[in-house]
Amino acid sequence: MVNRTVRVAILSIVSVVAMTASACGSSPKPCAGVGVTSQIGVMFLERGYNDLEGASYKLCAGDRCVKGHVEQADITHLTLPLPDDVDPDVGTVRFRVTPRGSGSPEIDASSDVKLTRQSDGCGGGAYNRGLAFTKEGGLTTKIPPSVSTAWREHIKSLASPSESR
Repeated sequence: MVNRTVRVAILSIVSVVAMTASACGSSPKPCAGVGVTSQIGVMFLERGYNDLEGASYKLCAGDRCVKGHVEQADITHLTLPLPDDVDPDVGTVRFRVTPRGSGSPEIDASSDVKLTRQSDGCGGGAYNRGLAFTKEGGLTTKIPPSVSTAWREHIKSLASPSESR
């Protein structure tokens, strides 16, 4: 039993070392940001809107778009993946939400955006930007306190009762 435990521990250490080495190339230190990806994220605060459950959304930047359906929630996080070689001057980001059964969007907002670089700690990195949408403030790169609070409450609600103490 001890030999098997030692073997499992050694294999785990070898796996971590191999993963770190492959992700960081020749860097002698572990990479803090392994998995950093180019993307635009939007925190969508649904307060002030009537039933948007099942509404379709479309989030676009340049010629890249992502589509989906809104779930009934106080706040939703939407992500638009971007290619690694994206131009940081991505230009206009457009966010539209069309209620189920409607032919026209209830929300049609846009904002000019410049992406920021996030290092992976090993010489690489990615470009990304976070935005928020509220009925009062529209689509903005400045995250309002109401959005931060709603997101924090959402994350707390996902924790199991023993973890939220």
